[in-house]
Amino acid sequence: VIGVEGTMLAASQDDNAWPGSDDIASKKTRTALLFKLPTRTIGELSRPEQQAKGPLYGIEHSNAGLITFPGGLPLFDSAGNCIGAIGVSGDTVERDEEVAKAGVEALQKALKK
Repeated sequence: VIGVEGTMLAASQDDNAWPGSDDIASKKTRTALLFKLPTRTIGELSRPEQQAKGPLYGIEHSNAGLITFPGGLPLFDSAGNCIGAIGVSGDTVERDEEVAKAGVEALQKALKK
């Protein structure tokens, strides 16, 4: 989890996690924050097999490297302001995205208190 300034606020890693998972999770988080979009959306907009290439084709090469597959989500406050992002890696991209969504839901629940 990173804040709107890009500063790491929280991180966790399983003892048996792949060493590269932390880098992937960090890049998912950063990508979601920089573009205020889920990394799934960025991936869909950057797919090379689309007829005229995706409108964001090649974006993963910008900003010192981005991740364009699911697992990164921006975080918004109750007023709709982006306040950070969460990124998850270490399982299937579908499961990573589910876990990231659970983090978003936990934040939204905490903000309602």
